[in-house]
Amino acid sequence: MTIQRPKKIWIDLDNSPHVPFFRPIIEELDSRGYHIFLTGRDAYQVCELLSFYGLSKKVKVVGRHWGKIRVLKILGTLLRVIQLLPMIMIEKPDLAVSHGSRAMLLSSFVAGIPSLRLFDYEFTSGSGGVQADWVFAPDLIPESTRIDARMGAMRYPGLKEDVYISQLRPDHSIRTQLGLDETDLVVTVRPPATEAHYHNSEAEGLLKGVLDLLTQRPDVRVVLVPRNESQAQTLRMQWSTCIADRKILIPEHVVNGLNLIWFSDLVVSGGRTMNREAAALGVPVYSIFRGKIGAVDRYLAEKGRLTLIESLEDIRTKIVIKRRTQGQGLPMKSSAARDCIVEGIVSIVEHQCLPTHC
Repeated sequence: MTIQRPKKIWIDLDNSPHVPFFRPIIEELDSRGYHIFLTGRDAYQVCELLSFYGLSKKVKVVGRHWGKIRVLKILGTLLRVIQLLPMIMIEKPDLAVSHGSRAMLLSSFVAGIPSLRLFDYEFTSGSGGVQADWVFAPDLIPESTRIDARMGAMRYPGLKEDVYISQLRPDHSIRTQLGLDETDLVVTVRPPATEAHYHNSEAEGLLKGVLDLLTQRPDVRVVLVPRNESQAQTLRMQWSTCIADRKILIPEHVVNGLNLIWFSDLVVSGGRTMNREAAALGVPVYSIFRGKIGAVDRYLAEKGRLTLIESLEDIRTKIVIKRRTQGQGLPMKSSAARDCIVEGIVSIVEHQCLPTHC
């Protein structure tokens, strides 16, 4: 009698938002008996978040971020593919999964491993013409949007952030950890991703305008959350006076982003994930992202859950600085997005096809 080995799923944690996003998916797949093989990339705050969430011993970190120069990005991706391939050939996963990891897509293609790519921004750059076998995207991205996949595409309900929002357990001690007083009006600010391919330098001017506005208010304390140490050093130099006066705080260690957002009165972000996390939690949020606005953010803006800041005039006229009433607790969030994604992965691993319904 042949004993069938558990199916193995390779998940690549390529960027900071992927760590909290995949954590509940990993837990659910693990509870169903699947063998999960994890890799990560030393980019932005991936390693710090792996440690924060207790995953560092389970993840093999391969490769790093190579900065904003396009040629170096390409070379760095190819080098990471070369580093991943021997490992993947030994592990022989049944399915490779990521949220847009180009190195995962290319290495799985070379190794002949079926691949699944998740995404929630339709303007992300491609991977040299290599397509995933399956693609998952939020149902907020219109059906008319072109999705390249060899075997099929699936839509899941809601936001990517809905997958893990329900795991938040508010911890009020974060204010003490950051040295915030109860009377402080707290604004969390996330700078733009200056090294990303989609970065528009207009966002940097908007960031300065936002910080100029906020630091003029005596009751406001800004929690500035840089994307990496290089960006943190630049911001410390640019805003040294405000940091010395404790008008701006830069956390010394990685913090639970959802918890920080929950105890903020408002959020201003130059990225997409923190914007949508705040929107999912019902916290007022203003986006200074100046790349192409994707369908998810447009939907949130149309519904009044996100305000797009597109000019210095918008900073003065649209940003409302006031204390937030948290109400009775967290907004109720179902696990529909997580369940749909998990069922899709299971269906592919077991049957090499997408589920008939979500």
